[in-house]
Formats: sequence, structure tokens, C-alpha cells
Amino acid sequence: MDKETKAKTIKEYQLNEKDCGSSEVQIALLTVRINEITEHMKVHKKDFSTKRGLVALVNQRRRLLAYLMKEDYSRYSALIKKLNLRH
Repeated sequence: MDKETKAKTIKEYQLNEKDCGSSEVQIALLTVRINEITEHMKVHKKDFSTKRGLVALVNQRRRLLAYLMKEDYSRYSALIKKLNLRH
């Protein structure tokens, strides 16, 4: 992920102008990386070390989503709808 994509993602999902580490921002950044790595895996099917990293990122995002759901369900539901997760 390049700097512009990361900055744009943070700007889109931040809660206020100084926010760069809230759950929403972290989940959005992980989703962008997961999507990029998924495209890589479609081409390089036998890249097992990247597959292992992808599974780790998916698990990290799952844990953050569970935390957000427990803390504030309305923010959780708005985020999954915005990111188009769990249709």
C-alpha cells in the first residue's frame, strides 16, 4: 500500500482530524491490505508465505471487528456496511 492510498483511507474513516488509530481506521487499513494481497494470491497461487500472512491479517481484522461490535454496535454496523463486509 502506498502513502497516498493509506492517507486517503485514514482520512475517509477517521473519527476526527487527529484520529489515526481508532478501530475503524485500523480495520479499514487491514481491509485495503487484505484486498491487495488477495489479488496477489490470485496470480501466485503457491505463495504460501504470503498466504500465511494473509490469514494473520484476516484474523487480526476479525478480532478488531469483534471488539468494535462489543464496544459500539452502531459504529460496527456502519463500518461493515461501508466496507462491504459480511454481506
